[in-house]
Amino acid sequence: MVREDLRNIAIVAHVDHGKTTLVDEMLKQSGVFRENQVVADRVMDSNDLERERGITILAKNTAIAYKDVKINVIDTPGHADFGGEVERVLKMVNGVILLVDAAEGPMPQTRFVLQKALELGHKVIVVINKIDRPDARIDGVIDEVLDLLISLNASDDQLNSPVLFCSGRNGTASLSPEGPHENLLPLLDTILEHIDPPEYKEGPAQLLISSIDYNEYVGRVCIGKIERGILQKNSDIIICEYHNAHAPYRSKAVNLYQIDGLERVPVESAKSGDIVCVSGIADITIGDTICAVDAPEALPFVKISEPTVEMTFSVNNSPFAGREGKFVTSRHLRDRLMRELLKDVSLRVTETDSTESFRVSGRGEMHLSILIETMRREGYEFMVGAPKVLFKEENGEKLEPVERFICDVPSDYVGAVMEKLGSRKGELVQMTPYGDVMRLEYLVPSRGLFGYRNEFLTDTRGEGVMNTVFDSYVPYKGDIPGRSTGALVAFETGEAVTYGLYNAQERGALFIGAGVKVYEGMIVGMSPKAEDINVNVCKKKHVTNMRASGSDEALRLIPPRQMSLEKCIEFIADDELIEVTPTSLRLRKRILDNQLRAKDKFGGKNRC
Repeated sequence: MVREDLRNIAIVAHVDHGKTTLVDEMLKQSGVFRENQVVADRVMDSNDLERERGITILAKNTAIAYKDVKINVIDTPGHADFGGEVERVLKMVNGVILLVDAAEGPMPQTRFVLQKALELGHKVIVVINKIDRPDARIDGVIDEVLDLLISLNASDDQLNSPVLFCSGRNGTASLSPEGPHENLLPLLDTILEHIDPPEYKEGPAQLLISSIDYNEYVGRVCIGKIERGILQKNSDIIICEYHNAHAPYRSKAVNLYQIDGLERVPVESAKSGDIVCVSGIADITIGDTICAVDAPEALPFVKISEPTVEMTFSVNNSPFAGREGKFVTSRHLRDRLMRELLKDVSLRVTETDSTESFRVSGRGEMHLSILIETMRREGYEFMVGAPKVLFKEENGEKLEPVERFICDVPSDYVGAVMEKLGSRKGELVQMTPYGDVMRLEYLVPSRGLFGYRNEFLTDTRGEGVMNTVFDSYVPYKGDIPGRSTGALVAFETGEAVTYGLYNAQERGALFIGAGVKVYEGMIVGMSPKAEDINVNVCKKKHVTNMRASGSDEALRLIPPRQMSLEKCIEFIADDELIEVTPTSLRLRKRILDNQLRAKDKFGGKNRC
């Protein structure tokens, strides 16, 4: 039996192509909000970090009603580091809306998410978004999407996907670029006509868990689509896992919810095809199957992609430790990281020989930086080391992760970018001109991209756009040169003063201004030379009773370079750490004492 009263779809796209904005308009035009209700932009991005950065980090479920049909819509992340979210939620839907920017065209993450959808046999609706952009190139983008579908071995059905032309911000959709552009009804009609309704399957209840939320009050909330039968609230169930990661165990579906608009509405029962939330099951995780007691049959599930990048989180042991944070001990740090594992299944946390350090692995620098930023906002104080890639070994051969790197660069700067990527073991795959801009596609080892974003922006005078997505593991490509610049390291503990900073700025670019408290071994700037330089930023001017013409002129300081968390992660070398507190980010040497650091560098030998 087919459920004509229901459609399950996901919206997939590259970063910043307008998924969340389009969902906003779908909610507004379908009557989810009252006419006079004040609604924030990008209402689906409920997390503070999502709103600030303008990116979606966690997949969100919502539902709208149109022509007596309930449409479950899942807004997915566009950033490659949160691709684990996309892979899982696609198991809950019967079709996808592929959103493509009318100027940028298909980008790395577009390929990644579309490939996953095609492999699952989903029907696709192609939406060319932002058609009101002055630099829109609609015909070219349609050809690129078709080329992408062909290259990903799409079926004939998928190649004949309908194409719509949208402006998510204005809330309009049309079947042709010329219009009419009035509302989103053409898109909603296309969803009803083109996306297959889910089938109702008779039999014992079966529900595959595709996503996990965590709530302080009810614990884990699992989300998934009922594949078979009817699930009742408070019914006895069995939890199984297809790959036999754990033995089947009995539990109870304490609470059952369906999604209506942005709300979770309690229900007594739900049937095959419905997307539901279940709470009250303590140790359930993504990939588990909720089954009826008399039919414990686990459903197959895509294994979650392995992490590719690792950082060490450790207790803060700097001279300023404990001054700014609320949670500072190793127990606090361990409990918080273990709690993160409850809702982020792409993350791995490994204990080390020391009780004060933990190895945390994720899908990329962005994935880990979001965790670091979230923890510091919650009041945690800790240190993190430089990111490292995770190597694999197969048949005695060392393998490393490679990223598909795509950048749009003004023609004048192509040479500088190609030179840098060549030195980082990048392999050119394709060059395509678009007007004054050249699109370069490379395969680059993940470790070769550490610290490259800032260099890229400098080399392209801020006009270049770069995107990366994990591609595959390949044989180790050999050594890659590290950071070419050194650090300016504070010589003593105290407070930075203008006189000391004025002398230090002649040696390199500063990261701090006057009045900032520093300690010995803290990094206060960047040296253009390869080696580190010790500078005394606390040095005050020697006062005498002698005066000379011009000696009292004001000292002019160059404004310090502002170091965000991402810039800090890109900057640090293997012998450096970032001290993270709720109010400060400090860069420091692993060994703070200048003499001990010099001895360690030269292996304890005297050098002339």
